Amino acid sequence: QVQLVESGGGLVQTGDSLRLSCAASTASGRTSSSYAMGWFRQAPGREREFVAAISWRGRTTVYADSMKGRFTISRDNAKNTVYLQMNSLKPEDTAVYYCAAAPTVTREEGGYAYWGQGTPVTVSS
Repeated sequence: QVQLVESGGGLVQTGDSLRLSCAASTASGRTSSSYAMGWFRQAPGREREFVAAISWRGRTTVYADSMKGRFTISRDNAKNTVYLQMNSLKPEDTAVYYCAAAPTVTREEGGYAYWGQGTPVTVSS
């Protein structure tokens, strides 16, 4: 089983940037890089929403339209870490952000087998 831990969230102002990190590990202390990874978010009163995903080699990335041009997903397999660079943040981006692992790139929640506990992001005006 894969354990995922998000970090990097916090309180920022409109227009600011944040970089979220997701560290992956196994019970043995080592994690295979052969997982596609995704980021989701859930705002108060809303359903969980797909943000972005990246293939296991990092060659393919997929983004939700609502994050167009502002968010960038990347990964460093040597560090077993996935990143989400968020620029030009808006109050509408306020949510708990989750990372997840899947066998292949997908936008669907059901495609992800492992989930982190989430890191909160609050964007004020």
